Amino acid sequence: MATGVDAPGRAQIGLKTARTDRWWLAPLRIGVILLFFIVYATIRIFMGKWYWVDDFHYLTPLYSPCLSSSCVEGSSHLGTWFGGFPRWLPLSLITFVVLAGFRGTCYYYRKAGYRSLFFAPAACAVPEPHKSYTGETKFPLVALNLHRYFFYGALVFGLLNVYDGIQAFHGKDGGFGIGLGTLIIWVNLVMLWLYTLSCHACRHIVGGRLKNFSKHPLRYRYWTFVSKLNPKHGTFAMASLFTVILTDAYIMGLSADWFSDLRFIN
Repeated sequence: MATGVDAPGRAQIGLKTARTDRWWLAPLRIGVILLFFIVYATIRIFMGKWYWVDDFHYLTPLYSPCLSSSCVEGSSHLGTWFGGFPRWLPLSLITFVVLAGFRGTCYYYRKAGYRSLFFAPAACAVPEPHKSYTGETKFPLVALNLHRYFFYGALVFGLLNVYDGIQAFHGKDGGFGIGLGTLIIWVNLVMLWLYTLSCHACRHIVGGRLKNFSKHPLRYRYWTFVSKLNPKHGTFAMASLFTVILTDAYIMGLSADWFSDLRFIN
């Protein structure tokens, strides 16, 4: 059965769309960004090197935490919980599963992915190419309902990233130090936390199912704070993609000795 504007009972106008504006620019732009991030992150995760700068204790968020004995010495802030990984197994397997699950099931990314990658639909008043519609009621799309559980994992990894950020205040000769890498890491941390805390699941967990806010003043305060962030969730989602890539690329360059870190203190 046809869907959308081609559904039975609707007027058949014989046009793909009556829109005359460049409606395809937005989904094209978002689609290119999403595909670039997916390709970049996949390559880096399976690369298995250039993720740790020992002089300044910089660890890329794509490899945090590194829990295998295969990790570069010094990069396992939490210790090595696992033995050596085979070369085909990513060192950041746990990180990838949790954070990819969180972003992949995110309401904003679902909307962006449906419009930009699956054309379901690409834009308002533009017919989608699919002949039927099942929503998110069947496998594998029904798994998208796990978003709130991935959110809990994202909170844990967010705290781990803060610990990594604190470790980044390390001087080359020991003691306290600040470099350009330190600032990049902390800018990324701010964007990651803005993205995480502005999440719709976070808003529901903080203030959902309350019948009377006056009896829960703290939760009401948190709910109000998250509600102010929530309208910008899509902006934080896209911006945090770029800061993650920038942070990882900078640390990769330092680790590979392509350039030196600009130091401000020690």
